[in-house]
Amino acid sequence: MSQTTVALLFGGKSTEHEISIISARSIARAINREHYRIIPFYITRDGEWYTGGIAGEILDLDLSSIMRNTSREEAENLLKRKALDSGQKPFDFNFTDSGIDVAFIVLHGSYGEDGRIQGFLDTVGIPYTGCGVSASALAMDKALTKLCAAAAGVATAPSITLSAPDYKASPESTHELIARQFGFPVFVKPASLGSSVGISKVHHAGELLRALQIAFGLDRKVLVEAAVTGREIEVAMLGNDQPLASVPGEIQPGSDFYDFQDKYIGNTAKTFIPARLPDKLLEEVRRSAITVYKALGCKGMSRVDFFVNEKTGSIVLNEINTIPGFTDISMYPQLFEASGIAFSELIDRLLQYALEKPEWTGN
Repeated sequence: MSQTTVALLFGGKSTEHEISIISARSIARAINREHYRIIPFYITRDGEWYTGGIAGEILDLDLSSIMRNTSREEAENLLKRKALDSGQKPFDFNFTDSGIDVAFIVLHGSYGEDGRIQGFLDTVGIPYTGCGVSASALAMDKALTKLCAAAAGVATAPSITLSAPDYKASPESTHELIARQFGFPVFVKPASLGSSVGISKVHHAGELLRALQIAFGLDRKVLVEAAVTGREIEVAMLGNDQPLASVPGEIQPGSDFYDFQDKYIGNTAKTFIPARLPDKLLEEVRRSAITVYKALGCKGMSRVDFFVNEKTGSIVLNEINTIPGFTDISMYPQLFEASGIAFSELIDRLLQYALEKPEWTGN
């Protein structure tokens, strides 16, 4: 049986660089080596591509343990030193000679999840896992996601979208507007980042300035959302034209909310699969996830997150992640494991969906 050659793309220029490496390592360890040959491609924070030796070394790092025992800055410096000390020349982008059949994109956040790498791969003719350009760009922007979901009939949290120039021109009046329109607490989020990077829960007016400074330090577009009462429920999605929704899972944060530290470092959150909700409500959440997935034009995979209030029956979209985490504690593979699809099979299906020809291509 001939092997399919997979370019495993990880690292990248986003704030989720280290998480991408951890996800890629999990995929490399679980993939069926009889069917697939992996060529690792490590992309540095500066955007340089490496394959072969140094990419393999970084892929083999137990970065998850390193990050739990050192600071993020120390982990970042370790990766920089490895790339610099390798003496290896960056990749020359000759994909043809590399014999690549398909790319598995494990680039969380900016430059990986927002449509840019997808457009590049479309241009060079390499099929890839996950959503295409338009769905990736829409899902990456939380404000645009909310518009698409609302148009499809899925509820979203009340919010306002702020731009950096407008906020800089009148910060005091913006603070007053937020307090008057929502009260507290509110969530302040960079519009186009994942893994809860830069998100703050603001409990009172005195915390608002700092939260906005953090968010605008990462993005020129910021979302301010009213806090929604409800359990944090996640649904993993798989497939193209006829997507499959997993058993919904529940996150019980170990801190004030499910932030980056709780997700990847402290690991203090509790998970419940299936979520602790009545069967009827679980099914409604699955249907809502499929609606959002189709409304944005997603394919391959995504994870759709909601706030669900069991008392009122309300289902409110939180966000959608088109390249969800694949770490050892990530919900996406866990949800499909609970749905009867093991990690290795999940990887295989994602690659097969990437190689699948669309049923209708137009004229």
